[in-house]
Amino acid sequence: MILTAFPVGFFAGLFGIGGGLITVPFLFFIFESLNVDPNYLMHLAVGTSFSIIIPTSGVSVYTHKKHNAVNLSIIKSYGLFVILGVLSGTIFAATLDTKSLLLFFTVIVYFLGAYLLNLKDKASKIKANFNLLPRVVFGFASGFISAPMGIGGAVMNVPILRYFGYPINKAIGSAAAIGLIIASFGAIGFLITGSYLNVNLPLSIGFINIPAFLIFIPITMFMARVGANTVHKLNKSKIQKFFGIFLYVVGTIFLYRYLVI
Repeated sequence: MILTAFPVGFFAGLFGIGGGLITVPFLFFIFESLNVDPNYLMHLAVGTSFSIIIPTSGVSVYTHKKHNAVNLSIIKSYGLFVILGVLSGTIFAATLDTKSLLLFFTVIVYFLGAYLLNLKDKASKIKANFNLLPRVVFGFASGFISAPMGIGGAVMNVPILRYFGYPINKAIGSAAAIGLIIASFGAIGFLITGSYLNVNLPLSIGFINIPAFLIFIPITMFMARVGANTVHKLNKSKIQKFFGIFLYVVGTIFLYRYLVI
């Protein structure tokens, strides 16, 4: 857990993600090795991931905000639909076919990675209209998909915001803020769900594992600040490419998990 927490925090700050794409697979295998009830392995990994994302994203958002990279108008006009998606996705997670979702999400991640790797930086010249309809559709979809996966949704929201004309640094900073919203409602949802089902998981409240939370938090919060400060010192187009490559790596991990489950 300690070794995993360092890259999780750094990538959270660097790419504006909550770190769930790394945390969930690692926690899954860690809990599996500890003989946690296999019926709730994924639930515990996802719920714990959300709880870890909350303070990590908070540090990331605070740091990005100091660099004027968080667009509050996006959060206000987009966040409500993200919340509705998260709540729906959390309920859906109770009957989720994990293997099917892993395959679906692998395809989406590869698609988003290819999009970022091939996207030209024309944000200052071309701006699509981010009106009510795309906010509803993309906000709900990102929240709904993020909820069963234990992620902050930046893998979707960074490319979405890029498409609608926002520069990469503001897209990353704003996606981090949206991730904080997703994580907060996701953690509450899995806490309540686990408590309602009265699951008997060691050292856990609902679907949130307390030791994992306490180990990850101090490390990821520190590393998120390092990552968030680093992103503002790098070439913006290179960050975009790095994020695309990162998505391919994540997609490969998810594909492997799909094949071994």
